[in-house]
Order: sequence, then structure tokens, then C-alpha cells
Amino acid sequence: MSNKETIISLLDKVPEYKMGYILAYVQGITADEEADDNFCQQMLNDYENDTDPEKDDTYSLEDCKKEWGID
Repeated sequence: MSNKETIISLLDKVPEYKMGYILAYVQGITADEEADDNFCQQMLNDYENDTDPEKDDTYSLEDCKKEWGID
């Protein structure tokens, strides 16, 4: 039996509530790598070309926790 056939036969034994995990994993490993790289590159370009003067401001974890009301 091939690996693909084994995987398909094992799916019958997977409980329905776990199918979401398998679906997410399979979608992740079959994703188009080039499209993903292009998307990430475009996000980086958008960030680098952003003219917002506050885009590079940094905040400490403690400041964020205070603002969000977290102890």
C-alpha cells in the first residue's frame, strides 16, 4: 500500500472533531510556496514604504500591559 493509500485509509479512523487539525495541516503543506513568498514580500514592501511617522515606535511589554489593564 502506498503512503497516500495508507493516509486515506487512516482518515476513516479519525474522529470528526479532529478533522479540522488534519485539514489545516494538509492545507499548510500543500500551499503554494511561491504565492506565500510573494505575499510576505509584498507585506514587507508595504511596511517599508509606509509613511506613517509612528510605524517604528516601540513600546515595552509593561507599558502595553498597563494600557490593556493587565496585571
